[in-house]
Amino acid sequence: MGADQITTLTFFKYSNVKQKLWAFWMMQFAHSPLSRTKGLHFYKLFGSGRVGFNPLPDWSVYGLLQVWDNEEKANFFFAHSNLMERYRKNSTEQWTLYMGNISAKGKWAGSNPFIKSSAQNKNNPFISVITRATIKLRWLIKFWKYVPTSRQPLANNKGLIFTKGIGEAPFFQMATFSIWQDKQSLMDFAYHSKAHRKAIEKTRQLDWYSEEMFCRFQPYKSFGTWNGTDPLPELKTYLR
Repeated sequence: MGADQITTLTFFKYSNVKQKLWAFWMMQFAHSPLSRTKGLHFYKLFGSGRVGFNPLPDWSVYGLLQVWDNEEKANFFFAHSNLMERYRKNSTEQWTLYMGNISAKGKWAGSNPFIKSSAQNKNNPFISVITRATIKLRWLIKFWKYVPTSRQPLANNKGLIFTKGIGEAPFFQMATFSIWQDKQSLMDFAYHSKAHRKAIEKTRQLDWYSEEMFCRFQPYKSFGTWNGTDPLPELKTYLR
């Protein structure tokens, strides 16, 4: 494993009760085949929150984050894995994004699984972000009361292409995944939004995370659909 490491994130959509029960069941039973997958360095299964980073679960959307030794291993998994075939048969829609890591600060489950990619395309402007944290139990209520204020400018940002709240465990192990038109759009939100700056200040003052991580990636390949279309068809323009 080295500079060829890539990360994939797959979202699955479930439309009826039978599919949603199957998806919930797989949060436990997908671990065994994933742990035996060759070339898979790190993975996380996710549930998701409702629109607006709502802590209440969105039973219709689940996610799978995977960190691979190289793209070849990822390609083989998505083309030949029995597990992925089961996911496709039992979900209404699937969308997968391939990404090379730009930077990763902090820890996830005690370590940093991401290695900076050396194969980035300078002409590709898109940037994706994962912010992940474990919230200290004593701060749960205060944290979730503050979330609507801190997330408001995110939803109205013109440079935002896609965003979804995801989590390993409800309420206290949460993450946000977002895709931006370019680095400037992300910077404008991160440093020019008063609500976002205030949220960062509160985080430092109250120290309400026991673990946190901030990761940036360059998305470079997208396949599948979300709400009937590919959210990033422009990626076909940029060769990695």
